[in-house]
Parts: sequence; C-alpha cells; structure tokens
Amino acid sequence: MPIYAIYAFVRYADEIVDTFEGVDKQSLLTRFKEDTYRAINEGISLNPVIHSFQQVVNEYKIDSELIESFLKSMEMDLHFTDYTQAGYETYIYGSAEVVGLMCLRVFCEGNSEEYERLKDDARLLGSAFQKVNFLRDIKSDFQERGRTYFPNVDFNNFTLKDKEAIEADIQADFDAGLRGILQLPQGAKAGVYLAYKYYLRLFDKIKHCPASKIKQERIRVPDFQKIVLLAQTYFQFRLNTI
Repeated sequence: MPIYAIYAFVRYADEIVDTFEGVDKQSLLTRFKEDTYRAINEGISLNPVIHSFQQVVNEYKIDSELIESFLKSMEMDLHFTDYTQAGYETYIYGSAEVVGLMCLRVFCEGNSEEYERLKDDARLLGSAFQKVNFLRDIKSDFQERGRTYFPNVDFNNFTLKDKEAIEADIQADFDAGLRGILQLPQGAKAGVYLAYKYYLRLFDKIKHCPASKIKQERIRVPDFQKIVLLAQTYFQFRLNTI
C-alpha cells in the first residue's frame, strides 16, 4: 500500500540518524538521499524500501520539495541539539508536516483542488503528532541524544508552566487536524481518524503526568487501549458517525 511505502521510507531515514551508532551517519544519509533520487528518476531501485517509495512518488506526483525538506530535517538531527523557534518550525515541517502532505497526495488520488483545500490542516495534524512524540520521548532525546527540540525550554528545569504552554500549542494543532480529517475522502478517513484518536489518547495521558514524570519515563498507551480505540473507530466508521 502507498501509505506503508511512505512510512517505511521515513522510518528508514529516521533509523539512520537515531540508531546507527559508531558509523558515519552523514555518509549513510547522503547515500540514502542519492539512492532515493536516482530511484525516482530511473523508476527502480534494488532497495525494496526505496523502490516502493519511488513508485508512490511517481504515481501520485509527490513534489520533490517535500522529499528534500524531509531529508533536510533528518540531516538536522545529525548536527543540531538545540533549536531556535525558526529551526524548530523548519524541523517540524520537514520531519512531520511534509509526511502528512505526502499521504494527502495519496488520499486525494490526483485531485489537486482537494489537496490544496486540505493541505494546511494536514500539516497541522502532522505537527501535532510530532510534538506529542517530542513530549513522549523527552527522556531518550534529552538524556541519551542531548536533543532539545522545544525552543526556550530548559529541560534541566522543566516546569509545569513550560509543559502547559507546549500542550496548548499542541491542542490547537489537533483541533485543526480534526477539521481536516472530517473532510477527507471516505476511503482515507477511518485510518487517519484512528491515528488521531491514538495520538489524542497518548496526549491525554501526557497531560495528566507531572513534568518530572515525562522526563523520567516514556509514556505509552497500553495495548488493550489500542484495541479499544480500533474497535471504537471501526464502529464509528460503520455507523457513519465520523
């Protein structure tokens, strides 16, 4: 499926910058980037992940600017550990918002007018997901990798006020994202709504945790709650209440 191909591609790049310790990550990422563009131009790759991705790019006419912005954000993870507001916005656009736009291209199946109408909300939904990930992963990002994505926040003295300001920003993104989901083509709506419900549940758990706790452990949604969310979404979709 096209969405699986996009997800596999972005996960592949993310693994290069996050997990391949003891090797030249910059060279690996550069090679990955070169292989990606070569595959898109030639219409084939011996790397199954890149090959599947290039098929989606070529079939759905995904803009090269989205791919370039994504790879730029991945490269930022190799060189930046502290972000200004401008850098933070650039990183989120490339690491999350453009992924939402790639998926939206698939969902709209060539309908450019529909894509243009929904793209702003799709960007904000991707932004919401990424910011929740940042809060969830503070422990590993800050303590293990030395990264602080949120600008003007001192994670050595992370306060409830800091956390609430971040949460208010995320909630605004979620609200816009839901507006876009409700306007998606019917075939895409249920899957995106399920992802929204999952991240909203995770966000709710994080909101009910003190600032000190999310610095100490990775908050997660238990598997049984994921099953409940899946069932709820299925019945909402069947009853046409989404």
